[in-house]
Order: sequence, then C-alpha cells, then structure tokens
Amino acid sequence: MAGSDEELEDLPPSAKLVFKVLEYDGPLTQKQIVQESMLSARTVRYALERLQEIGRVDEDVYFADARQSLYELTEQEQEQSVEADGGPEPNGSEGEEAEPCRCAE
Repeated sequence: MAGSDEELEDLPPSAKLVFKVLEYDGPLTQKQIVQESMLSARTVRYALERLQEIGRVDEDVYFADARQSLYELTEQEQEQSVEADGGPEPNGSEGEEAEPCRCAE
C-alpha cells in the first residue's frame, strides 16, 4: 500500500530527492542513484529504506549484477506521476519527435 503525500512530506530532503530521481530516471541501482543525486551512499541507502517503509519504492533484483538491487517507484506512484505530467504524448510515442508533415509535396 502506497503511503500518503503527507508521509512523503515528512521525509528528510534527501529522501525526497531520491524519490524525484527515481521519478524522472526510472529504475536505478543504489550506485546509479548516488551518481544522479550526488548524495553519499549511506544517505541514499537511508533514503531508500525510508521510502520503502512508506510503500513508495520497490526493490528488485538487478539482473545485470545480482549483487545489486534495482529500485523503482511502486506501480501506483508511477501511475500518479504519469497523470500529473498530463499522460503520454498525444501521438503515442513518448519523448520521440514526430515526423514532419509532407502534405505540401
């Protein structure tokens, strides 16, 4: 069960930053989160624990290196993030440029 927005607001700034990094960059390992956020490994580890406690982040196996874990927002958080952004691009190709119209040729 995902936590409320109030629970997220009560977290330290480092946990909010880790949440935003995962929101924008998708599933990442702890090492990748450290690189993206420029926080210390210990701070990121603590932030991930707090986010997991309130049900905002899931931990999975990182198949490229089973010694590491892959962290991502819970499915409910991902859906809320897409809704807040206004949903996927109208042409259905998220983030890709549309082909120019060749109507006048």
